Formats: sequence, structure tokens, C-alpha cells
Amino acid sequence: MRSTTEVEDLLRRHAPQVLGALVRRYGHFDAAEDAVQEALLAAAGQWPARGVPDNPRGWLIRVASRRLTDALRADEARRAREERVAASAPRDTFVTDDRAPREDDTLSLLFLCCHPDLSPPAQIALTLRAVGGLTTAEIARAYLVPEATMAQRISRAKQKVRGVRFGRPDDGTRRLPAVLQTLYLIFNEGHTATSGPSLQRRDLAREAIRLTREVHRLLPGTGEVAGLLALMLLTDARRDARTGAHGELVPLDEQDRDRWDQGAIEEGVALVTRALGRGPAGPFQVRAAIAAVHDEAPSADATDWPEILGLYDVLVRLVPGPVERLGRAVAVAMVRGPRAGLAEVDKLEGELSAGHRLDAVRGHLLERAGAYEEAGAAYESAAARTLSLPEQRYLRARAARLPGGAARGRAGTGETTA
Repeated sequence: MRSTTEVEDLLRRHAPQVLGALVRRYGHFDAAEDAVQEALLAAAGQWPARGVPDNPRGWLIRVASRRLTDALRADEARRAREERVAASAPRDTFVTDDRAPREDDTLSLLFLCCHPDLSPPAQIALTLRAVGGLTTAEIARAYLVPEATMAQRISRAKQKVRGVRFGRPDDGTRRLPAVLQTLYLIFNEGHTATSGPSLQRRDLAREAIRLTREVHRLLPGTGEVAGLLALMLLTDARRDARTGAHGELVPLDEQDRDRWDQGAIEEGVALVTRALGRGPAGPFQVRAAIAAVHDEAPSADATDWPEILGLYDVLVRLVPGPVERLGRAVAVAMVRGPRAGLAEVDKLEGELSAGHRLDAVRGHLLERAGAYEEAGAAYESAAARTLSLPEQRYLRARAARLPGGAARGRAGTGETTA
């Protein structure tokens, strides 16, 4: 008997593969997703009590297929299409077929979600929903937009890909940047969840790495694919050391490096080294090179920050976005001092003020500069802006341990010592 959590993890892992199998066979993306959701709900209700079937993916495909074909039969306008599908693949044969879907169904689904008729935000939102398995609310939080807005974006995206042929696209190379960016965002959500009680969503990170391995297997000579896979491996290598015994966040400079996954580090370093040797570096290769410098340092104090700053200079020239510039600001602070870093952080005011990252970095740099009162205020502001409970606790703990932090905390809650 498996726990509810184990069943939820199993369902999340199989959901995109089941959806891919149905879309490949029936082509009704919207209706197929509804049918898959019904099958997942049925499994979530039955499996914890009755046990997981021997072939859970086959079970989900059978149930979802029945729901989908029933829905299609009930839709008079779609009857002709259903009859053609039924003629080419008798329903009973498919419904009783326990074969696993083709292994690249998830990848085909990924390319479908990154269809060029969709805007980049729509591509990413649809992929996170269909392939990443995130809820609409989770995606909305990740993009800092209302849930209703995200629901409309996803709905419009599904309407646009209705009827699109399912399979490996002929223009896969043109769609590749959007695919890689989407995988990167899925991994980021898995590495640091934007909300909830856990710092990480390891299932999402694993899925992003698995999918990126598939893309790399298909395109082994593409430097940015290798760079992204290297970046994920080098970042995920620190996974176990990022949380303490009670799930608390452990910052990079305080992590036990003996707990880092040396196998993943070696694989990531080898990948990015080969990729950088092939020609001009892209953003993912540069990010992977930065991660490699961190991972190869024997201690936090031994980190080669001048090299990291040089790499960030390259990255910002390639991608002058606020997130990249915030990372560079940290490197500037480590090389030239916290006040120099704070000057770079101030330039980002207004571009990153909606999230908590800017204030979190500002708090760290102010603390290093000895401006404890301002650092405490920045930490508290950052804690109020994040929906991640481990991040909230970490930021408030940083504020509390500053000189005068306890008194500041009591003042903030109206408590006195008198």
C-alpha cells in the first residue's frame, strides 16, 4: 500500500506521458487534458485504498481513453472525427491495450506546447500545465499574474493548438529556444518552489532533467542543450545540502559540501567543458560555467569570485535581464565590496520590486556592510513578499540574528520588555 504522497508523485510523473499518448491518438488536446484530469482524480481516490495497479500508466491511459471517447461520442459535432478514429484504431483494441506509450510522447507534447503560433508566455504556461503538471494557480504565482489571467492564457493556447499534428515537428530547431527556456523554468520551480511548505519540488526538477536529457540525446551537438543539461546537473548536485534536518533552507556558503553529488558535478563539468570548446558560448553554457566554479570550490571562502564576475559580465552582455544583473551584483559585492554590489542592486529598483529576490539580496549585502537596521528591514520586506514558507523562515531568522534583531522583532509585533 502506498501513501497518498507517493501516489501523488506517481500521478505527477505519469500525467504528461498519458496526455501525450491521448493527444497522439486522438488529437483533441483540450478534451484529452480534461479526460486525463478525470483519470488522475479517479486514481487519486482509488489507489491509496485499493493499491496501485501493476501498470499504472496503462491504467491511466485506459481510464482517460474511455472518458475521452465517451465525451467525443456525446459531442454530436465531433461524431464524424470519432468515427474516423474508431475506424483506424478499434476502441476495444486500444482500451484493452496495456502497452506503454512511446517514450518520446512527452517530448512530442513538449514541442506541441512550444508551437510557433503561440507567444513565448503562452508556450511556457501551456508546457508548465501540460508537461510540468503545475496547477494554474502555481503558474500564475510564478509569473506574478492573477490566476484568472493565467487560466485565460492557457485556455487560448489550447485553442490555438487544437488540430495541430502530434509528433516530432519539422521545425524543431526553430522551436528549440522556447523549449529550453521552458525546461529551465520548470527546473527552477523544482529547485526552489515559489510557494508552499517545501523548499524544493524534486519531482519537477527530476522531470526537467529527464526531458532535457531526451532533447540532448536527440541533439547531442547543440551547445545550448548541453549547457542547459550541465546547468541543471551542477545546480541539482547541491540538492541534499540545501535543506537541514527540519526542511530549513541552508544557504550556499553554509552547506556541507560533502553532501554534494560528485557524480552529477563531474557529469555537468564534462558537458559544459565540451560544449564551450565547440564555439561561441550561449547563455546556458555561461550559466553552467558559473555553477561549475561554485561546485569545484573546496569551500565557500575558496570560491573564485573574480572568475564568476567575469562570467557574469559575459552573461549580462548576452542576456541583460534583471535576474542576470542581480546575480552580477552579488559577484560585484564579493569582489569589490558590499557597497559596490548595493549600487548595482539599486539600479534594479522597479524592475524586480514585485518579487522578493531584490530585497533578499539587498539584506545580505547590507548585513555584510554592517548596516544592520537597514538589513533587517530588507529581510523582513523580502519575507513578506515570498510565498515559500522555508524562505520566509530563513529570511526572518536572518533578520532576528542581526545585532538588535530581537528588539526590532518585538517592536514590529507591538511587544515590549517593560
